[in-house]
Amino acid sequence: MAAAAAAALCCRFSRVLRWTSPRIFDDLHWNVCKTKVFLPSISLHTSLPRNGLEEFFDDPKNWGKAEVKSGDAWTVEQLRGKSSEDLHKLWYVLLKERNMLLTLEQEAKRQRLPMPSPERLEKVKDSMERMDLVIQEREDALRLLQTGQENERPGEWRYDFLGRLIWYTFREWPIPWHLNARHNRKRFFYLPNVKPFIRLRLEKYLRRQAQKKSLQKKKEKLLLEKFPHLRKQS
Repeated sequence: MAAAAAAALCCRFSRVLRWTSPRIFDDLHWNVCKTKVFLPSISLHTSLPRNGLEEFFDDPKNWGKAEVKSGDAWTVEQLRGKSSEDLHKLWYVLLKERNMLLTLEQEAKRQRLPMPSPERLEKVKDSMERMDLVIQEREDALRLLQTGQENERPGEWRYDFLGRLIWYTFREWPIPWHLNARHNRKRFFYLPNVKPFIRLRLEKYLRRQAQKKSLQKKKEKLLLEKFPHLRKQS
């Protein structure tokens, strides 16, 4: 009896699926046809796609040339006129160019050949240094406007226990200074018996400076004796 009831139930399910399955697939096909196709869109600007490590090498058009034409370095006045977003983008462009030129320099050294237009690397380095200067100026101006502090972290000139003048940067402590044993161990003064050593340290510094100047004069004298025509030009 149980087997007969199960067989009858299976027959009923098969009949239902036989009538409903075509309608289900027809509705699915109709819904797929009605779907809208959206074209791919890019909201961010990206550079040209390249393969492999070609970004670290110069343009193939410049291969084999002794000189490559390039523009001048960015000046401070030009960089000051740009927004922070433009400076951010320009920094990565210069960084990419610097990596390419450094790769070219190492390849030229490996092949024992002169690097084509080596002044390009100096221009890129000068541009990045000037960009650092412009960004630092903007950060200093913003800090002066918000806090009134000239330095990034406020501080003052103090003497250490050896009598040297150092810049002490203020910092936050979780406990008051008069209860802070670690802060109290720092001595911002020197004892009277340190004064003779301060004078000796100053004499040592001045003696080294005099030795450097005399050595420089000796080198110049030897060069003038070896190359007499330099005397006329100088």
